[in-house]
Amino acid sequence: MLDDFMLRAALAGIGTALAAAPLGCFVVWRRMAYFGDATAHAAILGVALSLALSLPVFAGALIVALVMATLVTLLAGRGYAMDTLLGVMAHSALAFGLVAVSFLSGVRIDVMAYLFGDILSVSRGDLGIIWGGAALVLALTLWRWSALLTATLNPDLARAAGIDPRREELILTLALAIVVAVAIKVVGVLLITALLIIPAATARPFARTPEAMALIAALIAVVAAWGGLRLSFMFDTPTGPTIVCALALMFCASSVATAVRRRA
Repeated sequence: MLDDFMLRAALAGIGTALAAAPLGCFVVWRRMAYFGDATAHAAILGVALSLALSLPVFAGALIVALVMATLVTLLAGRGYAMDTLLGVMAHSALAFGLVAVSFLSGVRIDVMAYLFGDILSVSRGDLGIIWGGAALVLALTLWRWSALLTATLNPDLARAAGIDPRREELILTLALAIVVAVAIKVVGVLLITALLIIPAATARPFARTPEAMALIAALIAVVAAWGGLRLSFMFDTPTGPTIVCALALMFCASSVATAVRRRA
């Protein structure tokens, strides 16, 4: 059954969407879009290290993404504005990663596949990693949902309730790093942030509760993953960018519908 490359691609897209969209709600609520971008850009350095050390790409990307996210968390508020710090680290990590890839000898690598994704080449092993990572992220999100939500809405209230906001931030950082690592194959490091943010932003006008927003965002992401894959097959376009284009069109439709509803 999994010999069909289109089926594997669809399952990879759906698994990544289910992990990224609910987590993206916290990224939107906390205004961490640039944080996710920095973590994603750092993953290309992890790819280079994985190939140099003959390690699985997932492992290298996960380790570097975790180091980057933890480093940003620790350095925040120590003399630099957050957007400045993230800008420096995000683009520096991407540049160092691309330079490191150029030094690899005897290794054939398609840099574009890591920058923009290559979902059509997903193997059974990749599929296991993607769904394993997605299951871990969903489990973490469900387990810590109440604590994460409280710490996001009001850190002082979280402390009063016995919740450590820094611990919840580290858990969110871990989940983001896992999503980045599993999404490289699907949309690439340059488009991962779109998979986190756009479904949540699209779902926001239609949700009355945080839980509803997460569920709607997941549904939107799954539809966009499936629809983008089909459109890519029909029009022979790059699959990762086509999925993001589908998400962008859904966001535009959501914005128009919201504006019309407000006028009415």
